[in-house]
Amino acid sequence: MTAALDFSLPPGLSAAEPPEAKGMRRDGVRLMLSRGAAEPSHHHFSDLPELLEPGDLIVVNNSATLPAAVRLDRLAVHFSTVRPDGTWLVELRRRTANGSEPYGGGEPGEWLPMPGRATLRLVGRETPRLWRAVLDRDVEAYLRVHGVPIRYSYVERDWPIEAYQTVFATVPGSAEMPSAARPFTVELVTALVARGIGIAPITLHTGVASTEKDEPPYAERYEVPASTARLVNLTRENGGRVVAAGTTVVRALETAAGADGRVTASAGWTEHVVTPESGVRAVTGLITGLHEPRSSHLLMLTAIAGEAALARAYEEALRKGYLWHEFGDTHLILK
Repeated sequence: MTAALDFSLPPGLSAAEPPEAKGMRRDGVRLMLSRGAAEPSHHHFSDLPELLEPGDLIVVNNSATLPAAVRLDRLAVHFSTVRPDGTWLVELRRRTANGSEPYGGGEPGEWLPMPGRATLRLVGRETPRLWRAVLDRDVEAYLRVHGVPIRYSYVERDWPIEAYQTVFATVPGSAEMPSAARPFTVELVTALVARGIGIAPITLHTGVASTEKDEPPYAERYEVPASTARLVNLTRENGGRVVAAGTTVVRALETAAGADGRVTASAGWTEHVVTPESGVRAVTGLITGLHEPRSSHLLMLTAIAGEAALARAYEEALRKGYLWHEFGDTHLILK
């Protein structure tokens, strides 16, 4: 990865609150357009219909965000992903004045008393950061009562779960918001469809991010329905672009794509990691946020944009003061 993508993010460029808290609409955030060797251009997200063409297709993630953090006296438990055996991956974090930080304690077999007289049993470590664990009741129902949205220290206060849902959120299951689609509004979706730009859903339930030390993504649940696979293939056959709204969508579509780029209906668990070496087969564009230095997401973006174009875009985003993270600005990459 080039030095330009191994940058230091100034603290002032972390979005500390939703744009609505500043009197803006969701689609009022900035959008930078990168297209090959051309210089990046600057827009607002509400300009998206004019930046795409009739016949293009936007594929969105319809996963809804869970209130996945449960706060104890000194610790917070972040529920990440349910595993095929019914256990959950969880992250233990030490609570601080401004949020939380990684907690290295815990022992296999240890029981943690939880709010509401629940008990969480640590089964064993899945990664240096994540535990396999069992709660003594249904997790999603428990989180609806005792959980709050996961919040990191750059966000200065709690926000209701509605602030972490996109307009496409219909299938609960994500630990953290599929945030690339957050700027979409009902009015913007209407404008896109009126221009002849299609929208189709996939489902991929996101796990808990690694904010302090980047890690490769682990297996996540996904589904690419037959109707979406058909639309992707028709769009490509007719010369349109397939634009993924978020890295989660890229992961799902590329999991379901064959060597020729054709997508078939698919569901299950994906461990697919998109890199410049593996490339992309089905996706020809990406709507995304701005990602942390050295993040594995930057490898995916490099596979779509090319390293030189991506480095140029990030230099421009830093120079122009774009905002990072889930409440921040956006980036449209077209091949």
